[in-house]
Amino acid sequence: MKGVAILSGGLDSTVSLAAATRKMKVVLAITFDYGQRAAKRERDASTKIAKHYKVPHRVLAIPWLADLTSTALVNRRAALPVNEMSVRSAKAVWVPNRNGVFIEIAAAHAESLGAARLITGFNKEEAVTFPDNSPAYVSAVNDALSYSTANGVKVVSFTGTLEKKGIVDLGRRLSAPLQDIWPCYEGGKRWCGECESCLRSLRALHG
Repeated sequence: MKGVAILSGGLDSTVSLAAATRKMKVVLAITFDYGQRAAKRERDASTKIAKHYKVPHRVLAIPWLADLTSTALVNRRAALPVNEMSVRSAKAVWVPNRNGVFIEIAAAHAESLGAARLITGFNKEEAVTFPDNSPAYVSAVNDALSYSTANGVKVVSFTGTLEKKGIVDLGRRLSAPLQDIWPCYEGGKRWCGECESCLRSLRALHG
């Protein structure tokens, strides 16, 4: 079995990749640059993580996605919600059909490489406010991919049923390079420690 990973360099995608390498041959890791604040940090983290697992790595620029949204993830004039994990904060960082776009592009790469699995880093905790992290979404996407890929590419997430603490625990058991991750929405010298993604990751790492 061969797989292609969508790798943002964050906690979930890193641990899902770590698990995948135990179950299949991962032939490519893809990182997307859509003009997000943390694009450079995500590229740097993903490069290190892919190198750790000796997986070929490709950065794909899709700048047009930023043109479709005013989300705080790409709009530097918009304030990122801080110290908040809620429906309101989720809406502030929502990018139209982002996971759908990522999956369809990555699935095309997977099919071209003869890979039948597409590895993603979803989680149970964020599925509450981000429905495109949910098992129902994965099931629906896989139904669609059964029609749109000749080899029946299927999305899998080895973190999808776990909350962040469980993902950290799994990552540690797998000796994943958690020291290299970049979960922060900002692109500074260090994690901001205040955005929703930082809050969830820090709570799981140190809670």
